[in-house]
Amino acid sequence: MIMPNTFRGGVHPESHKRDSKDRPLETLPPPPELVLPLSMHIGAPCEPTVMAGDRVLVGSLIANSSAPISAPIHSPVSGRVAAIEPRPHPNGGLVQSIVITNDGLDKPDPLIDTRGSVESLTPKDIIEIARNAGVVGLGGAAFPAAAKIQSGIGKTDTLIINCAECEPYITSGYRAMIENTDEILGGVRLLAKALEPKITVMALEANKLDVAERFRERIGDDKSIEVKVLKTKYPQGGEKQLVRAVTGRKVPPGQLPSAVGCTVFNPETAAAIYRAAMTGAPLLTRGVTVAGSAISNPKNLLVRIGTPLRYLISAVGGFKADPYKLILGGPMMGSALSSLDAPVIKSTNALLAFAEGEDRFDPNPTCIHCGKCLKVCPMNLMPLYINMYYTHHLDDELKTTNVSDCIECGSCAYVCPGRLHLTQVCRAAKAHLQDLARKEAQGK
Repeated sequence: MIMPNTFRGGVHPESHKRDSKDRPLETLPPPPELVLPLSMHIGAPCEPTVMAGDRVLVGSLIANSSAPISAPIHSPVSGRVAAIEPRPHPNGGLVQSIVITNDGLDKPDPLIDTRGSVESLTPKDIIEIARNAGVVGLGGAAFPAAAKIQSGIGKTDTLIINCAECEPYITSGYRAMIENTDEILGGVRLLAKALEPKITVMALEANKLDVAERFRERIGDDKSIEVKVLKTKYPQGGEKQLVRAVTGRKVPPGQLPSAVGCTVFNPETAAAIYRAAMTGAPLLTRGVTVAGSAISNPKNLLVRIGTPLRYLISAVGGFKADPYKLILGGPMMGSALSSLDAPVIKSTNALLAFAEGEDRFDPNPTCIHCGKCLKVCPMNLMPLYINMYYTHHLDDELKTTNVSDCIECGSCAYVCPGRLHLTQVCRAAKAHLQDLARKEAQGK
């Protein structure tokens, strides 16, 4: 059976990657003060394991949780805990955070266990390493890696490494694949050792043929790992779209890739697990693309988690024009940013700044019933009907739309000639239905 190399629907936005793709990851020195929110991953937030005034070292455990889906937090620098208090979070609110004053010494925690070898590791060891290192999905979802590995054991015949990085502007993942190829493949082999798939696929878009060749050279004669080049189309990097493109399997509505025998990991996540296994180092840094029409000198930066976003702007020479909009993440799925005082967190992969004149916002959107949103939806949904049912408070009809399957990719809003705020409506409709379900469960 010939498998497809793409999925139904999707769009082709201009990539805008040229300004930063050839900029190697540049290490940004840590700032005098770092802010570590206790919630920077999917799952239960952590509880502090330190107090104000405590001395911390690079890699010291500073927050943890006993919940099955969570990820511990470690100090990215040596210094002292200045405070534990609410601070600005990238989500726009205030979140309880650990504030660390950097002493500039970068003294490592001696408790970090350096293995130096991974040959004897068992699946249980690999899960424990990922958990203890606080590794989460670094493609943006920030789902704890240990929980994902655990859930895929015994259910995975195809391990897919999501190398698509299909969002416009973002190139930090591309640079990691070029610069850290061996660490990525080392982590991929650890994931394969834990999950025992029949095949592992490095899946990437056709605009990264140099990366494909680099992977093939390093993989050599290892037949257990395949490099598959996919059509360049957005959102090729969506988990369900990637499964469809790589295997031809369709993930049923409301289910995860494991329902069809697949588990998907980001390459930088794999590299973080490998580093943790080899050196004991927890997740302390993030590759971040800083780009956009308002940025003076677009770059890819290697940044300590907890660094205030304004330090990233300074590192690229500031703004060349007054920013009209700041976005954390990509322009399609990222979130608008209200303050540069918020820190880099584990899910941060890009900071974009756009000058005035690029916004497509229309205060008076109008549906012209063209049906374009139906054609491009990669989840086979009907955004125009979701919009109609939600805005007219037709809850029974809204429940029939499978809106919970919306991945909020933004394709519908991108093609809408009437400028309907379709992505925002789908997001609001999902939250509304969840609220209705809670009230019904409580008998209200």
